[in-house]
Amino acid sequence: MRDSVKGGALTEVTFFVLLAVHAPRHGYAVMQFVEERTAGRLRLGAGSLYGAISALVEKGWAAALEEQDGRKKEYLVTNLGRQVAQAELERLRGLVSTAEQIMEEAEHEEDIQVLRGFPGAAGALAEQLV
Repeated sequence: MRDSVKGGALTEVTFFVLLAVHAPRHGYAVMQFVEERTAGRLRLGAGSLYGAISALVEKGWAAALEEQDGRKKEYLVTNLGRQVAQAELERLRGLVSTAEQIMEEAEHEEDIQVLRGFPGAAGALAEQLV
C-alpha cells in the first residue's frame, strides 16, 4: 500500500496531480486543473507534469486509460490512489489541527503575560489561569 498509504508526506505537485486524476483527464487538462485549483500558485511544465503522472502510474496510484479514436491518453486514479489521497488529506488535517492548537496556546500565553503586567486583580487572574 503506501508504504503506500501510511508513508511520508506527498509533495504538493504529486498530491494535486493525484487529485486531478480523480476524473479522467489527459495531461493538459491535469495541468489546467492544478493551476486553477491552486489559483495559479502551482504551474506545471510538461516535464514536471509527465514525471508526476509517470510516478503515479508506476506506483499503481493512477492508470492510463485506453486511447480511443486518436484522442489524447487520459489518466484515472486507482483504488489505491484514492486511499493514498485520503491518507494524505488526513495527514494534512492533523497538521493543521496541531498548528491551530499551538497558535491558540501561544496566544493564551501572550494574554497571560499581558495580564501579569497589570496590578491588582488582573495580575491575580493571570496567576489563576496558569
